[in-house]
Amino acid sequence: MSGDDDDDDEGPPGVPPGTPFYMTPDGHAALQAELHQLWHGERPKVTEIVSWAAALGDRSENADYQYGKRRLRQIDSRVRFLRRRLDRAEVVDARDQKRRDQVFFGATVTYAREDDSEVTVTIVGMEEADATLSRISWVSPVARALLGKRQGDLVKLRTPAGVEEIEVVKIFYPEREA
Repeated sequence: MSGDDDDDDEGPPGVPPGTPFYMTPDGHAALQAELHQLWHGERPKVTEIVSWAAALGDRSENADYQYGKRRLRQIDSRVRFLRRRLDRAEVVDARDQKRRDQVFFGATVTYAREDDSEVTVTIVGMEEADATLSRISWVSPVARALLGKRQGDLVKLRTPAGVEEIEVVKIFYPEREA
């Protein structure tokens, strides 16, 4: 997760400016929780330390003061980033997907590679992507290749090693709990 303010205004790479930041309900909740923790938890504590350190006098050699001021800048930068991201967020709940025979945001997709291995991924928002959990961003090359496809479709995927043909084996969307 990046905290840079500059990259937020550009939007997702290769996607027109102004495109919403799609995210799952869980991803949206996680960003809100991070924002709350930074603003109401960490920032007041760091502010208190900086105030205490400033009261000690010489700030030029006061490590608590210098570190605290640097940490406050980092927190404020991340808070601005999170607020702007959340303002432009479009929460998409995969449980509400009506066309479950096609790959859309939130789908869990199993695809077969040319070597007959199978890979299962879930298409999520940019901040939610985590390769160790097989969660890929909707703007990733694999997700872009899969979006809109149906079970049995063959897809050409451009990889650093060249073009690979993959086949959509299974599409899954979670159900609403009764």
